Amino acid sequence: MAPVGLREWLAIAPVLASGKLARYGDDTGGPLLRFEADFCAKFNVQHGLTMSSGTAALVAALVAAGIGPGDEVLVPAYTWIATAAAPLAAGAVPILVEIDQTLTMDPTDIVRKITPNTRAIIPVHMANMVCDMDSIMRIAREHRLIVIEDACQAVGLTYKGRRAGTIGDVGAYSFNQFKNINIGEGGALVTDDPRLFARARMYHDIGSLFRGHLDNANEPPILGINFKANQIQGAMLNVQLKKLDPMISRMRKRYDAMTEILAKSSMMRVGPHNDPTNAAGLHVIFETAEAAGAFAAENKRGVYRLYDSSRHVYTNWQPILQQRSGHPAMNPFNWSDRKIEYTPDMCAQSLDILKRTCRISLGENYPLALVTYLARRMVRQRSSATDELSYAT
Repeated sequence: MAPVGLREWLAIAPVLASGKLARYGDDTGGPLLRFEADFCAKFNVQHGLTMSSGTAALVAALVAAGIGPGDEVLVPAYTWIATAAAPLAAGAVPILVEIDQTLTMDPTDIVRKITPNTRAIIPVHMANMVCDMDSIMRIAREHRLIVIEDACQAVGLTYKGRRAGTIGDVGAYSFNQFKNINIGEGGALVTDDPRLFARARMYHDIGSLFRGHLDNANEPPILGINFKANQIQGAMLNVQLKKLDPMISRMRKRYDAMTEILAKSSMMRVGPHNDPTNAAGLHVIFETAEAAGAFAAENKRGVYRLYDSSRHVYTNWQPILQQRSGHPAMNPFNWSDRKIEYTPDMCAQSLDILKRTCRISLGENYPLALVTYLARRMVRQRSSATDELSYAT
């Protein structure tokens, strides 16, 4: 995760002293406006809106795109549950899509899951692994689908020269404590479409009717809810944004160093990446689930088997699988044009990959020498364990 320190404390102090903490409490726009301008310039996108969370950004993006009751939205079977919950918040239903060995949406399964009710795709750049956006955008354009990129777990990463989150129609980012930009909790939405931006801005601020915005792309006012960020978050974001690219550069160096070592092992295979030149997320794939579990048990610090991260595996999204909402009369599944069914084994390919795959932290805040030492130790431990098993057999 991105570290937080003295510079963030110093950035917050003037905001606290001013007493202007609210999004619209400062006539100058305050730190939030400055962050949005710098973020858009760095990411080469026209419009940016800071929000209370990445989940808020996803929901606002769907509403802005006009997604609602009767619509189906394709989401991956491996992601944080918010990706699948966001369509439900907008009144639509999520349709689960297999992942491939890059840990991101499998384009071939996207095509299989498209129905006449499909309106949008939410590809997730998972664990700093970027999606095959060339294939996804081609499929989306062929079927006239909206693409809302969930780049919450890949803030700042690039796909073939473009920042993740800026390739589709709308992008969503998260700035919580586990992300590449860390302010504890927060998010952002980006788009090049002025209409989508205007609708998202109105929806994220229930008081937008009274803010006096004059650049709403001739969109009539829509009622929203409160997803606004505050100026304390903006102050921290300005500091964190300066740290982002240097941190990703450190991740890249560690990725190259570690994969060179891990690739020499016959016990595991370095997972593929949709843009190897800019890779900054590392996972290894084993032949069996047992081997992956043993590897994670041997290396408890910075390594975990993906299947054991229950929060991100679709089989543990009980409210979604059981199609339960806060109130039966407001259940989006009742508004669907067809019966939606979920089963525990509906994405068997994804479960197989997750059971046999371990993610390895790149330790971007640790010395490179320590990271490479740990990589060599991982290889030695796995080789020794395999030798012992062969001898016993």
